[in-house]
Amino acid sequence: MFKPEYQNIFTQVQVHGPADLGVDVETGIWERGEKTWTSYWMGKIGDAQIGPLYLGSLGVASIMCGATWFVMVGLNMLAQVGWDPVEFIRQLFWLSLDPPAPKYGLSFPPMAEGGWYLLSSMFLLVSVLLWWARVYTRAKAHGMGTHVAWAFASAIWLFLVLGLIRPLLMGSWSEAVPYGIFSHLDWTSAFSIRYGNLFYNPFHMLSIAFLYGSALLFAMHAGTILAVSRYGGEREIEQIVDRGTASERAALFWRWTMGFNATMESIHRWAFWFAIFTTLTGGIGILLTGTVVDNWYLWGVKHGIAPPYPDVFGGTVDPMN
Repeated sequence: MFKPEYQNIFTQVQVHGPADLGVDVETGIWERGEKTWTSYWMGKIGDAQIGPLYLGSLGVASIMCGATWFVMVGLNMLAQVGWDPVEFIRQLFWLSLDPPAPKYGLSFPPMAEGGWYLLSSMFLLVSVLLWWARVYTRAKAHGMGTHVAWAFASAIWLFLVLGLIRPLLMGSWSEAVPYGIFSHLDWTSAFSIRYGNLFYNPFHMLSIAFLYGSALLFAMHAGTILAVSRYGGEREIEQIVDRGTASERAALFWRWTMGFNATMESIHRWAFWFAIFTTLTGGIGILLTGTVVDNWYLWGVKHGIAPPYPDVFGGTVDPMN
C-alpha cells in the first residue's frame, strides 16, 4: 500500500499518465510540436515529461547565434593546439579566446589579435537578447506575468556590464572578460587586485549578501516544503488558495524556529528579489570599478571601512597622494 509518509527526497514517486500538452497559445509561423517522452532521470529532479517543444523564430535565431559563438570560440581554441583534438581535450581548461590588447582601444583589431573575440561576442550578445525576447513573448502568449523575463534581465545586466558597458566607458575592449575556464578565473582575481581588493566595494558586499541570502532562502524553503510533502505541501497553489495542514504545520514551524512566517506566496517574492539583487548590485559594483573608484581599499580606508596601512617603517607615503 502507498504510504506518503515514507516518501522523501531519495524515494520520489514518478507517476506516468497521458501526456500533458498544455493550453493552446499563439505560436506564429512555427507550429508547436506534439511529441513528448518521459525520462526517468529527469523525473528525479523535475517533471519526467519532456516536450512538447516550441522554439519559434526567436528561439531558432537565438540558438543559431549562440551556436555560432560556441563554434567560433571552439575553433580558435582548437587552432591554438595545432588542430590536435587530443591536446584540445587535455589543455581545455587552459585554452582561452582573449579580448584585444589595450593598444587597440575601441577599434576593431586584426582577427588573430582579438577580432575573433569581438565577432563572437556580437553573436553571443544577440543570442542572449533574442532568448530574453523569447522568454518575454512566451510569457505574454501564455497569459502569465513577465517575472521570469525580468529576473533573466538582471543577469543580462551583469553580463552587459562585464562585456560591453564597462569596456565602452573605459575606452578599451581589453577590459572585457576572456572566454576560457582558467583565464576567466585569472581575470577575476587580477581584476580585484588591480583595483585594490573588490571585497571593499560596497556593492560587491551587497551582491555577496544577496547571493548567500538567496541560497539560504531557497534551501530553507525547499526544506520546509519537503518536510510537509507528506501532507501535500508541494501542491503550493492549492495550499495558497485553500490552506491545509501542510501550510499550517509549516507556518507553525517557522514561527517557533524563526520568529515569523513567510507564506506559500511571499517566500517566492523574497527569493525572487534576493536573486535579482545579486546580479543587479554586482553589476553596479563592477561598473563603478575603474570608472569612478580606482582603488577600493583606499576608498574603504577613507570611509572607515578598512584599516589603514600600518606605519611600520615610518614615513610611509600613500601612492594615491
